[in-house]
Formats: sequence, structure tokens, C-alpha cells
Amino acid sequence: MSDAAKTGGRQPGVGALLPVGFRDRLPPAAEAHSILTRTIVDAFAAHGYERVAPPLAEHEASLARWLGKPLGAALFRSPDPMTGDALALRPDITGQVARIAATRLSQAPRPLRLAYAGPVLRARSDQLDPARERTQAGAELIGNDSVAALAELIGAAVEGLTAAGVRNISIDLTTPELVAQLASVRWPVADSDALLAALDGKDWGALSSPEAMPYRALLEAAGPAEDALPKLAALAPDLAKRLSNLVETLPPVRVTIDPTERHGFEYQSWVGFSLFGEAEDAPLRGEIGRGGTYLVRHPDGGTEPAAGVSLYVDALVDAGLGASVRQRVFLPMGTPADAGARLRAEGWATVPALSVQDRPDGCSHIWDGTRPVARG
Repeated sequence: MSDAAKTGGRQPGVGALLPVGFRDRLPPAAEAHSILTRTIVDAFAAHGYERVAPPLAEHEASLARWLGKPLGAALFRSPDPMTGDALALRPDITGQVARIAATRLSQAPRPLRLAYAGPVLRARSDQLDPARERTQAGAELIGNDSVAALAELIGAAVEGLTAAGVRNISIDLTTPELVAQLASVRWPVADSDALLAALDGKDWGALSSPEAMPYRALLEAAGPAEDALPKLAALAPDLAKRLSNLVETLPPVRVTIDPTERHGFEYQSWVGFSLFGEAEDAPLRGEIGRGGTYLVRHPDGGTEPAAGVSLYVDALVDAGLGASVRQRVFLPMGTPADAGARLRAEGWATVPALSVQDRPDGCSHIWDGTRPVARG
């Protein structure tokens, strides 16, 4: 049953309506959400990532500072009733982890491995996903943006997704800085906005001017890694070599490359990536994770290399993953307390009758006085 809860034929009143982009999670989806979040965080913990828990709201000016990424229309804003300061609800957790690394943990040994999980809120939904409240679970490796750092993060993410039930995981790599580098060094253009619009739209025809035509090579370099890397090597040999080394060290998953994809990668540096997968041989809707390399900005103006990945728990829940297998046993009136305690110790969920009229609805078993008996 989906989270658009069954109402028994009754139409919810106006007071029951939620704002656009928000929803309730009901049983069993709420339990699945908790299980999947724990599964993913445990996978990062097994790789040495320690949990941090930043607050849901911060000073508005602070949220964008540590990554140098404008957040603008993404922010829920509100004045602080206590101080009058401008507050905002976080649309992403990576920037908060960067703040912690640059301030509270600035003297901690590097590389610094931190994990997190929690809700994020956005003022507006996007075209592909109407949800404005989402859950992120991820990890950041502060102090290193090397191939080895990325391979470690992606490997941990793949382990977590696999443990959560995702199959046929694939990774799409992108190169957020490449177009700007080519425009400044190799193929200068007069109208950079028009160039970016053409590349965003994969519009071959719009790249017909003499100065824009060389950028068609970037569109041709998109595809499976084994096909894309030789083409990319002719345009940016050093970058192609790093990407080739990364592909060689990744888990055995399908890898594609799109050199022109940049939406959502505004603060990433030399590489970004998106994760996709399937549940029970059916593709999961959209991305199930995203990450890449970036720079943490310190209060003294310095920067520090970093890499990270965020996984989207809600997409996994919506695909039916994480369903609890704990069985529920109904305890009739008069069942001794020690019988219920023993069953719970064995992994059962016990549902005691509170009156003689209570029925075992929703339970898989009934206690017969000596053992749980499956309902017919």
C-alpha cells in the first residue's frame, strides 16, 4: 500500500491536507524508511565514517558559505523569533558537514570521514520530483579528493545500496569543470551562456558556429565508459587518465560518462557522479544518489579538497525496499507477561488484547497458550 493512505472510502477534510510536496509515511513504509536509513549509515560506519547530526535550521548566510554554492530559491526562510536573525531550513546536508569540518573539527586529523542521515527541505519542487521534504543519508571525506577517495566512497555507497536491496547499480560520471576549462584555454567563445544552453540540451544543431562546433566532441564523448574514455582522452588527456583510473578501481558496476551534465553539480570540482539502480528487476525512478569532489571553504579564506556522496532513501522506500519481516503475534486476554517477553526476545512483535472484544487484525499469528499459531 502506498503512502497516499487508504481512507476507507472517506474523503479527508481540508484540515487533513498537507502542503504541496509533503506527505505522511504510514505503516509499513515508515518502518522501511527507518530500516533503510540504518542500513546505509551502517555501511558507511563499516568503512570508518563517524556519524554527525547537524541541526535542521541554520543562519541563512551560513548554509551556502562553506561550499560557495548559491542556494537562493531552494531555501525555506524564516526570521528567528528569539533574535530576529534570518534562518533557513537546510536543502542539503553536505554544506553543514563542510561547516563542521572547517570549524568544530578543523584540527582533527585528515582525511576526516563523516557520515550523516536526516531530512532536507526545499522551498520548491523540481520537474522530476514533486517532493519538497526528502531524506539524505551519506558520507563526506574531508581532506582528499583523489581517485582513491572517490573509489572508497562509491564502494561504500554501493555496499549500502546492495544491502538495502538495490540491484544492477550503475554510475554516471560527469566532469563539471571541463567546459569552463576548454572555453578559457582551448576553445574560447563569445557567448558562454548560449554554449552552456546548447550543451545542456544536447543540441547538436545549436553548436554550428565555428567557435561552438568543437564542443560537439563533448556530446560525442558521452556513453559507456569503455567508449567515452578514448574520445575524452583526445580532449583532456589528464582528466581522462584520472577517470580511467577511477573506473578501474570501482566495484563491478556499469559506468557511463556524460562530460556536459552539470545540473546539480554546481559546487563539484573535477568529477561528479549519479547513481542508478533497480529493485526486483524494475528500474528505480530517477537518481538514487549523487556525489563528487568539491572544495571546503575555511573561515580564513583557504580551501580544502573533499569528496562525498548522498543517497536518497525515499526513492528506495517508494520502490518497496526495506519492508520489515518481523511477524506479529496476537496475545489474547490473560496471556502471562513473561510469555510476551519471551516472544519479543525471539524477535516477534507482540500485540496484546486490551479487551475481550479485540481481534487479531493485522497479526500473522495467535498465541495458543504454548506457542504462536499461524492464522488460517
